[in-house]
Amino acid sequence: MEFFKHNMQIDFMAQRKWAALLSVALFIFSILSLGMNGLNWGLDFTGGTQVQVSYEQAANLDDIHERLEKAGFKDAVIVSYGTSKDVLISLVPKDGQSSSDEKNVSAEARDLLVNQVLTALPDAKLEQVSYIGPQVGQEMVTKSILAVLTALLGTMIYIAFRFDFRFAIGSTVALIHDPILILGVFSFLHVEFNLIALAAVLTVIGYSLNDTIVIFDRVRENFKKLRKADAVDVMNQSINQTLSRTIMTSLITLTVVFALFFLGGSLLYGFSLALIIGIIIGTYSSIYVAGSLTLWLGLHRHHLIPQPKTIDERP
Repeated sequence: MEFFKHNMQIDFMAQRKWAALLSVALFIFSILSLGMNGLNWGLDFTGGTQVQVSYEQAANLDDIHERLEKAGFKDAVIVSYGTSKDVLISLVPKDGQSSSDEKNVSAEARDLLVNQVLTALPDAKLEQVSYIGPQVGQEMVTKSILAVLTALLGTMIYIAFRFDFRFAIGSTVALIHDPILILGVFSFLHVEFNLIALAAVLTVIGYSLNDTIVIFDRVRENFKKLRKADAVDVMNQSINQTLSRTIMTSLITLTVVFALFFLGGSLLYGFSLALIIGIIIGTYSSIYVAGSLTLWLGLHRHHLIPQPKTIDERP
């Protein structure tokens, strides 16, 4: 099944200058938003206390939030998990409380915190209390950054060996472009960024790379078949030939992700939002960031096709 005709000829690369301006504008906007607003870090990164409670009836999250706000927990994050009767309450460290203070939080202080929550929510039944220290949160931040950098470096080395360093640079810039735009949206909308959202960002990196590799593979094949075409024509032809596959994959994946977004509840909101943004941006960047940048770096046929050796007939 194909959405488009097999011999379709859309000149994608004719718009690459406008696409570059759009990408630069979105990238700058994301960086500015991150610099001005920062990220709304989740409890996984900041440290804090998680209180799991259950109700006999379906929990009213708005009422719980209002009661906790009156009790002094203005920054409490309340989400429903498992069933509608189970609620997870995340309490971040209070303003002005340093990491060293937080390290010395005693068991009595935590018990007092839990009692304050249960006093504010008399109908709730305590199920479990978890505490994430600031050192654990800082360790998660460090490991998360290392995970992203390792993924990017490994990808760049793999593509450089399999294709050419121009493809490696193009695809790596695209892979940096996608997560930055996702983080920019999270920062602008003040959406909580936790480990689940980070997993979505890493998934987007793999998804975007898959699209890019499919196009690059076709570019290499077409350089062998279309011997008189230049690099721009080969890139256009390759994108046209893979467009149906790209659109179908993206639409099917988005169908599932939209179901998670609307039906998955607040616990999966950040995860599904990151995937929705990432799939759309990843599809765009595999064409207009990775493809365009590879051409701008001077891609030529002889970078992929070994040139025949000239035989010197002189004795």
